[in-house]
Amino acid sequence: MAKQADKKKDNRKVIALNRKARHNYDIEEVFEAGIVLTGSEVKSLRNGKANIAESYASDEDGEIFLINSHIPEYKQAGRDNHEPRRHRKLLLHAREVDRLLGAIQREGLTVVPLKLYFNKRGIAKVEIGLARGKKLHDKRETAKKRDWDRQKARIMREKG
Repeated sequence: MAKQADKKKDNRKVIALNRKARHNYDIEEVFEAGIVLTGSEVKSLRNGKANIAESYASDEDGEIFLINSHIPEYKQAGRDNHEPRRHRKLLLHAREVDRLLGAIQREGLTVVPLKLYFNKRGIAKVEIGLARGKKLHDKRETAKKRDWDRQKARIMREKG
């Protein structure tokens, strides 16, 4: 089972990570979504340049869009280049869209992108998380727990 998980990770080429998301939010559920891109955006992503740190997903006419993600212009595209911060449609099953929209509207949750990557078939995917914002005291508690776990592991290593 562990070998399959290792293979799955090896097949992904991670383009961008949102490290702040797990710090600022409690991730309740994770979805994998396709993303509608133009040719110059894909070329730019293949160069490994993208930023999803300040982006989020939102509802526009019953569809989910990735907002404020930055994919820089591809220099060789010329006049057919794309807008770096345009809204990009996310491709999800209807049931997943309904689940996300319901959680956003009723429960006040946020949809944040966690990872942007190419899957094993070379298709750009976004890992999005249904998240609840953390309060300052929650962030402190998480940091304390992480520090204690590190310290505990260090003590266990020393004692053998």
